[in-house]
Amino acid sequence: MFTPRREPGAVPRTARPGAAPVAPPGWPAEVRPPGSADWERTAVNWLLDICPPEYRGYPGLRRHPVVLARFGVLHVEASQAAVDRGLSEGRGILRDVADAGEVAAAVQVWECEKARLLGVRRAVGLVEEALRGRRYVSQMS
Repeated sequence: MFTPRREPGAVPRTARPGAAPVAPPGWPAEVRPPGSADWERTAVNWLLDICPPEYRGYPGLRRHPVVLARFGVLHVEASQAAVDRGLSEGRGILRDVADAGEVAAAVQVWECEKARLLGVRRAVGLVEEALRGRRYVSQMS
């Protein structure tokens, strides 16, 4: 019987006290590295930018950044599911209302969006982990 090789889970690393803040690969450019001055405010602003605009109307989400990050993760994952559905069903549904070139262009948009959302999902996950207290260390030290 074939048993797939399982990769070990990521080993959480903690920064030394007083170490310079580090942003891991995939960290959003709009958010300061975790542990730097005012980084949580930049994280909240970025999370509100990637979430639906209606989320700005809920004061509790601003007061609880970890909750906002979880909302952000779920929103991005729902967007990923929508793109996957579009890629799965799009050609069949759109061929009745668009010519082959337009259908191909729509599929290309979904593929680009799928790639973009993959990066956003990684970024929002990193921000959520940092808001929960994880700190990253440089692998080059």
